[in-house]
Amino acid sequence: MTDLPYATLLETSDALKARKISPTELTRAMLDRIARLEPQLHSYATVTAEHAMAQAAIAEAEINKGISRGPLHGVPVAVKDICDTAGIVTAAGMPVHASRVPAQDSTVVKRLADAGAVLLGKLQLTEGAFAKHHPTITPPRNPWNADYHAGASSSGSGVATAAGLCFGALGSDTGGSIRFPASANGITGLKPTWGRVSRHGVFALAGSLDHIGPMTRSAADAGAMLGAIAGRDPNDPTTLGAPVPDYLAGLGSKLRGLRIGIDTTYNETNVDADIVATVRDARLVLEELGASIKHVTLPDPAAVMAAWGPCCSVETAIVHETTYPSRASEYGPPDSGTIAGLIEAGRSVTARELMAAQQARLAFSGALALLFADIDLLLIPTQPLADFTVAQEAELFAEPEGLAAFLRYVTPFDMSGSPTITLPGGFTGRGLLLSFQLVGRHLEEALLVQAGHAFQQATDWHRRHPAL
Repeated sequence: MTDLPYATLLETSDALKARKISPTELTRAMLDRIARLEPQLHSYATVTAEHAMAQAAIAEAEINKGISRGPLHGVPVAVKDICDTAGIVTAAGMPVHASRVPAQDSTVVKRLADAGAVLLGKLQLTEGAFAKHHPTITPPRNPWNADYHAGASSSGSGVATAAGLCFGALGSDTGGSIRFPASANGITGLKPTWGRVSRHGVFALAGSLDHIGPMTRSAADAGAMLGAIAGRDPNDPTTLGAPVPDYLAGLGSKLRGLRIGIDTTYNETNVDADIVATVRDARLVLEELGASIKHVTLPDPAAVMAAWGPCCSVETAIVHETTYPSRASEYGPPDSGTIAGLIEAGRSVTARELMAAQQARLAFSGALALLFADIDLLLIPTQPLADFTVAQEAELFAEPEGLAAFLRYVTPFDMSGSPTITLPGGFTGRGLLLSFQLVGRHLEEALLVQAGHAFQQATDWHRRHPAL
C-alpha cells in the first residue's frame, strides 16, 4: 500500500482485512485527496464526507469484531450521479434536477452499502447521461492531460477512478458511456449483460439500452464490484433471474482452448493506426496465454447502428416528458450531442421508423448469438479515434454523422445487450491511454473477468497512473 490512492480495490480490501489500515483512516485519506485534487479535476458532483465517515466507522467496528461482508467491506467507492441516494441530491448532470433529493437508495447503492462499501460521493456526468455536459457544469478533466477527451457520459466515474479518488465506481452505458471514459482514462470498464444489474432508482437515458456496471483499476476489481450489485431485484422486473456466480473464482485460470473471434475488416477500417496496433498487440498477448484466434465476419452492424438513434431518442423523450418541453429553457441547447437535441429527435420519430429500428435490433442480436456458437469472445476496438482534444470532441459531437461514426464499436452491443469488458492496452504518442474490448455471450461476465485478469497479469497497462 505504498502508493495508497492507486492500489486496486482488492489490494485495499486485503489491507483492511489485515488491519494494515482502518476504514476510517483510509476514508479520511481519500477525502483529503479529493479535497486537494477536485479543484482541478471536477469529477465529483457531490462529496458525501459525513456519510462516508459514518459508513467507515460501522465497517471498522465490524472488521474489528471479525465480521466480513466480502471484498468491498470498508472500501471507499463512488457512484455516477444518476443512482438515487436517500437524502442526497441526485441531479443526473442536469440543473433542472439540481434540487432533487430521493427518499430511498437505488438498488445498486443499497447493495453496495450491504456489501460494506463506503460511499465517498456522487460522480459528475454529461447532461442526462447523453453526450455533452450542460453548459453550466464544468466537465471532468482527463487526469492524464486536461486538454484531452475524458469520455462521456460517465466522465466523472472514469476520471475519479483513474486519479485515485475512489477505489472503484459505478457508471452506466447506453451508447458507450462506461467504455469511452474507461478508454480515455486508462481504466477497466465492465458493461454487464442487460438486466444483470437492477436499474431501480437509476435515472434513465433509455431503459431498454441502459446498462449499469463497474469502472475500476483492474478486471478483478470489476468482478468484485459486479458480484455485489448483480442479481434479480423485485423492484426491477427486467432483471435476470440467473444465479450470480463468484466472478473471482476463475482468476488464474488458463486461457487455453478459449476461442476469440476477430473480424479484421470491422476492426481496422477507418480506424486510427494506434488503435489498430493496440488491438493487434492484445491479440498476440491473448494467444500467448493460450487462446486460439478464429477469423469471423461480424453480422453487418450498419442497420443496427442506424437503429440505435430512433430507439434511444424515443425512450429518452418519454423519460423527460415531465420536464421537456415545459422547462426546456433549463436544458442545454437542442443541438447534436445534447440531451435536448436527442429528445427533439425522439419526439419526431414515427411509429413506422421505430418498428423498423426494433426489427433491425432483433435481427442483429439473433445473428450475433449465432456467431457466438463458434467463438467464446469477440476482440474489437473500443472506438475508432484516439488522442483527441476537448475541442476536437466538441467538433465531433456537433455533427450527427461524426457522433454516429464514433459510436460504431459500442452501440451494436448496447442494442444486443451483450456484456463487454474494456481494458487499457497501450499509449498514444502524446501519452494518452489506448484500449480494446472483449465482447461475450449473455451472462458470461465471469469469462470476461477471467480473460481480462489474465491479460492484466501478463501486461502492466492497468498499473500505469497519471502523475498528480
